[in-house]
Amino acid sequence: MARRRSREKEPSKEDYQLKEQLKIEEGIFDNRTVLRIGKMFSKGVVASMEFIIARGKEADVYLADAGEKVGKNFVALKIFRLENARFQNRIKYIEGDPRFGRVKNDVFSIVATWCKKEYGNLLVAEAAEVHAPRPYAFNGNVLAMEFIGREGKPSKRMREETLDEPEKVLDIILEDTRKLYASELVHADLSEYNILMLDGMPYMIDFGQAVHIKHPDSMRFLERDVANILHYFSKKYGIERDGQETLSAITK
Repeated sequence: MARRRSREKEPSKEDYQLKEQLKIEEGIFDNRTVLRIGKMFSKGVVASMEFIIARGKEADVYLADAGEKVGKNFVALKIFRLENARFQNRIKYIEGDPRFGRVKNDVFSIVATWCKKEYGNLLVAEAAEVHAPRPYAFNGNVLAMEFIGREGKPSKRMREETLDEPEKVLDIILEDTRKLYASELVHADLSEYNILMLDGMPYMIDFGQAVHIKHPDSMRFLERDVANILHYFSKKYGIERDGQETLSAITK
């Protein structure tokens, strides 16, 4: 009589789906990352992974079909690279932020804190009604958030678009910057590279480096954000705004 297979040894549906979806990325994700992506499946945040939609120096972003707990069709899954030594240079955005203590000087601890920090910053942006992706969940080096795009096609960065109403867009960006500051947050890396355009509306992205206004460099970061945006709109669209007046309107 043949022995019956133990149900406990059978792979779960989520594990099976995950292994199938990650076949195209075999050798790219380490075991810890695979387990953390699996958590997104089991929590109902992600139903399946589709394909990569953005490659960055520190992270890649994948399009994923949304799970049952997300009320939209798609999810953007941001996966931070654990082997990336560039994160060692990001400590300055963590230390000095009163929301975080000292972080162990190893890549995984830094990356995990960075991921948690971006999730928390996106929550602040959402509460402030800033145009930014809504955060869904995070685990280790994996962040699930709202997909900005249409029918699975990601929105373009602002620098890749020619705006129909550039002055209106500039006003929205500056107002969102003001709302963030009123919520005690500074983006700290704002530029035409970190803004996506959807239906004429600018969406700020990449909030990992955003800092609390009590961070010792927060005002310097804010001044840099404002200067970057004003320079871009001046150079491309000929829109001139006074930097100090703009900064004062944001911080008043």
